[in-house]
Amino acid sequence: MRKLYLLLILTVCMTGIVSAQDWATDKAAQAEVKKLAFLVGEWRGSGWMMGVDRMKQSFEQTEHIHFKLDSTAILDEFQRVLEDNTVHQSLNILTYKGEDGLYDFQSFLPSGQKSTFKSELKGKKLFWYPRDFIRYTIQLDDQGRLFEKGEINKGGNWYQFSESILEKVN
Repeated sequence: MRKLYLLLILTVCMTGIVSAQDWATDKAAQAEVKKLAFLVGEWRGSGWMMGVDRMKQSFEQTEHIHFKLDSTAILDEFQRVLEDNTVHQSLNILTYKGEDGLYDFQSFLPSGQKSTFKSELKGKKLFWYPRDFIRYTIQLDDQGRLFEKGEINKGGNWYQFSESILEKVN
């Protein structure tokens, strides 16, 4: 009887917690995330990256980028293939942080690793920073293609180590 009584109390408490949640869309977050609409779409293309040997290696890349949660989040399914081998695959979620115009860029890898990185929109360019000395810039080029550049800061100077250009396929 005690277990039944305890279960009843827990059920009543949980019902109260769930019904107290606010289900309304955060309009401020929605407006900020919609500023990233230029990213949304199915993208396919190619690029290059510097290997450990400092030689350029070409790759193929796809990204499936969609609004989620009433446009308060963006989901990015990312895959990079080099010589028929997947060399990078991630599931990324972009949300508005709600302060200083910053976004959270959350990345999840097949290895189980996950991280949250600072990102920001400057004009029509999205910057995200996996480390203080590494940055990626994503923007549309003059032809409407998704252009991404990776750079590393050494001695106060930014050096490019990767680039990809993706065409919108739908």
